[in-house]
Amino acid sequence: MNENQLSKRLATAASYINKGARLADIGSDHAYLPCHLAQKSRISFGIAGEVVMGPFASAKKQIQASQVEEVVEARLGDGLQVIEKTDQIDTITICGMGGDLIARILDDGSKKNKLDSVKRLILQPNNAELKLRRWLINHDYVIIDETILEENDKIYEILVAEPGVNPLSYSFEDYLFGRILRTEKSTIFVKKWKKELDKYDYILQRLAESNRDTRDKKSEVERMMMIIKEEIS
Repeated sequence: MNENQLSKRLATAASYINKGARLADIGSDHAYLPCHLAQKSRISFGIAGEVVMGPFASAKKQIQASQVEEVVEARLGDGLQVIEKTDQIDTITICGMGGDLIARILDDGSKKNKLDSVKRLILQPNNAELKLRRWLINHDYVIIDETILEENDKIYEILVAEPGVNPLSYSFEDYLFGRILRTEKSTIFVKKWKKELDKYDYILQRLAESNRDTRDKKSEVERMMMIIKEEIS
């Protein structure tokens, strides 16, 4: 495997993994991330977790092809169930899933004590970032960094969180936009939310054409549009 096999999105996630980490990559996508890190001697141990047999087999094949079998293991299981206490996992990456699903995976793992030794979460939700941020803050994680990037005409957010009580309360806007991202207000951030405005505008047009009572939905859409406009103006 060469460096070109890591997408910009995964390379950015990789940049947040501390040298020597014991990593569990959940939904590992051919195990590219842990294999890359093992080849670079960036991790001391890695798990490529998959819940479906096909991707699990692909991960095993990639691990063998990358010649990192002594460092990286492919495991078949649901979410964080692939982690054992003896693994002493300190870092978890979950990339390319919906934010709602990531939150559910973390919640299930938390209830089964799979997060007890974990010092850092690196999460790349494809949507529902608000719900994921809420889960993190409500479960005593501090979001220490956020980044937003564009690749192949898609915009991604990456959240980095560590255990600890957040000293600051989060507003709705902080959950929606990201406290750090809204402070930086990059051009990609503005581009993303302009696209969201266009989606809401389309929804308004469809609601106006509906024969049903859509007043409540219309009011909610207009409220969201106002929040977004104020944020990016």
